Amino acid sequence: MFVSTTKPTTGPTTNWRRPQVTQGWLGRLLDSKPFLIVACLTPALGLLTVFLTYPLGLGIWLAFTDTQIGRTGVFIGLENFESLWYDRVFWGAVFYTVFYTAVATILKFGLGLWLALLLNENLPFKSLLRAIILLPWIVPTVLSAIAFWWIFDAQFSIISYVLVDKLGLLDHYIDFLGTPWAARWSLVAVNVWRGIPFVAISLLAGLQTISPSLYEAALLDGASSWQRFRRITAPLLMPILAVVLTFSVLFTFTDFQLVYAITRGGPINSTHLMATLAFQRGIPGGHLGEGAAIAVSMIPFLVVATLFSYFALARRKWQQGEDNE
Repeated sequence: MFVSTTKPTTGPTTNWRRPQVTQGWLGRLLDSKPFLIVACLTPALGLLTVFLTYPLGLGIWLAFTDTQIGRTGVFIGLENFESLWYDRVFWGAVFYTVFYTAVATILKFGLGLWLALLLNENLPFKSLLRAIILLPWIVPTVLSAIAFWWIFDAQFSIISYVLVDKLGLLDHYIDFLGTPWAARWSLVAVNVWRGIPFVAISLLAGLQTISPSLYEAALLDGASSWQRFRRITAPLLMPILAVVLTFSVLFTFTDFQLVYAITRGGPINSTHLMATLAFQRGIPGGHLGEGAAIAVSMIPFLVVATLFSYFALARRKWQQGEDNE
């Protein structure tokens, strides 16, 4: 068999180039980065304008008018705020709002942190325990409020039944919602019961981001459990702690459903929060301007809580060994 060693002949080489395509104005527009930024942000800005900026602006405007349901108001300046300054019910609502927020937040964080530390350990049925802890947060607020309203009933309370009829520790049923301070503490207990899952699960997520090697090194150095918590857990948990604390304060301060469904501000207006009082004055009372003024009075408190979160998160640079700027 003979194999040909002659190289095949080829024609003259030609340089191939991609044909130039003229891009239309639509293609150039879609390739424009500023246009894409505007196109992506416009729907979000539109939703924020319609559902956030407009209601907030309208509420602030109503606070400076004497608008009532069925009657267009006129601008009256600071008269609504001046009348609130001498309103004992309003100052009672301010006091209870601050008290309710402070006490409930402290209890929620103490119990939530304890649960988070407990669930972070190697426990049997840990997944089931997490699901059970989430139940108070999953149940609709109004349904849980109605359940607690039945539990706190002066005649049919299961708590009074156990303490009086079964254990014999008391000789009379407890009127949980009939006296001011009993009703106030009852609402705090309900808010704590409902808010613990949010705090516990959020802090548990933060705990699981901490490297176990840090605890192992601390154990080798002979650190106690309190020293490990103080030197490792608390500093590294501070960023998520600041965020969760801020959201917890905001949720508690603006709480409405629990209070209104259980007590509607009673007895004798002793359990009114600023949110429930604003609703009562604005909608059932018909004085939209006064109700809006009460709602606007909540803004400084919410701004302080937001600023706390911002400055607390700035500690993260310090934890990483960088300078705070």
